Amino acid sequence: MMGVEEIRSELRAASSVEDARNYARFFKTGKGEYGEGDIFIGVRVPVQRRLSKKYWDISLGDVEILLKSGVHEERLTAAFILCLKFAKGDDAVRRSVFDLYVRNFDCVNNWDLVDCSAHKIVGAFLKDRDREFLYELAHSSVLWERRISIISTFAYIPDGDFSDALLLAELLLKDEHDLIHKAVGWVLREVGKKDETVLEEFLMKHSTNMPRTMLRYAIEKFEEEKRQFYLKR
Repeated sequence: MMGVEEIRSELRAASSVEDARNYARFFKTGKGEYGEGDIFIGVRVPVQRRLSKKYWDISLGDVEILLKSGVHEERLTAAFILCLKFAKGDDAVRRSVFDLYVRNFDCVNNWDLVDCSAHKIVGAFLKDRDREFLYELAHSSVLWERRISIISTFAYIPDGDFSDALLLAELLLKDEHDLIHKAVGWVLREVGKKDETVLEEFLMKHSTNMPRTMLRYAIEKFEEEKRQFYLKR
């Protein structure tokens, strides 16, 4: 069965020095930045998605090797593969994918890795289970685990299940990191697209205490007059 080396070979064949430089800047890999030390080889996301579909049935052991890589594109391709395995798998496979993902949280360590996978694995796995784990993550000292907690709720919003999204948003209102402000605002915006009244009830209670970035994301789809109302409260 084809595996790790074939994927690495194809990623390197599609790499670009110029794109690698651009991605390193965009994902803040400099000293003291949130992606400090991450390595990019410059492979575009559509290529990684194509490779994930080509190699989705490699072993979980091989996926874990890729997920533990120091190369960002290898980790992202692994995340895409895990999402496909979860979607295609039975209950046993889904449990295995979830367990692998959770024990490698330290490798899901930038916003793109979280945003492409948290709701499709953690959120989906907990859909019909107790979701207390999300609240444990929301209290984590690790930025990416806090982001996983709120992004996971995207698995529930399409069904009109907003309770965890709103409770976690409340918990994260005082978070100090801009990447949490953006994630919470994004989730609230999606709640509002499904039910604007629910979002407005949340905003009437919290908008004056929300970080401005969070608020701006949350009200992005409002008509201008309503946006200004919340911005000026």
